[in-house]
Amino acid sequence: MALDLHAQGSSEATLERIVTTVGLTVPCDDAGVLLVVSRDGASTAATTSSGVERAHELQLELDEGPCLDAIDAESGHFLVHDTATDERWPRWGPAVADLGYRSVLSIRLATRERRYGSLNLYAHPPSSFDLADLGRAVAFGRLASVALAVAQDHDGLQRAIDARRMIGIAMGILMERYDLATDPAFEVLRRYSQHHNVKLRDVARSVVERGELPDA
Repeated sequence: MALDLHAQGSSEATLERIVTTVGLTVPCDDAGVLLVVSRDGASTAATTSSGVERAHELQLELDEGPCLDAIDAESGHFLVHDTATDERWPRWGPAVADLGYRSVLSIRLATRERRYGSLNLYAHPPSSFDLADLGRAVAFGRLASVALAVAQDHDGLQRAIDARRMIGIAMGILMERYDLATDPAFEVLRRYSQHHNVKLRDVARSVVERGELPDA
C-alpha cells in the first residue's frame, strides 16, 4: 500500500487514493481528509461522499470535532464510539449523528517536520471501530503522511521546474525582440519584477503570452 500511495505522483491523486484505500485497512462506510494550514484555515481535500464533506463543514462552522482536535492532540487520534452520546463535542456530535454517522475515527496526518491535517473514517452504526482498528488506522496514517509529504515535495519541485522553463522562454522572446544577450534579458525580467512587485514567474508568463513586457 505504501508503494501504491507513493506511485500517485501529485498531491491531489495521493489524497484521493488515501481516502479510497483506507477502507481496505479499516472497514468503514466513508472517509475524508481535512487539510489544515491553521485552525481557521482548514478545508476538505478529499472525501468518498458528500456526507463527509458536510461533517467536515460542521466542524469548521462549530469549531469543534475530532477531525480538528486530532491534529493538535498529544495522542494524535480520537475514537468516537457514538456521536449521538459523546460529550466531548456536544454540538458537532448530534449534528453528525443526524447525517447518519454514529462512529468516527480521526487520525493525524503528519511527519516529524510538518502537520498536514487529519484522516477521518466514518461508519453508520455505533461502536463500529475498536482499538485494533485504531492501531491499523494509525499505521495507515503514517504511510499516508509520508506519501503526502513526498507528493507535495514533488509538486513544489515541478512548479519550480515549470517556472524556470517559463523564464527561459520569456528570456528568449526578449532576446529576439530587443536584440539582448542572455544576462541582460534576465536582468530586464528581474528589474520589472522588483519594480512592479510581481513574482518573476508571473512576469515571464505575461511576456510569453504577450510577446513583450506588459507595459512595453
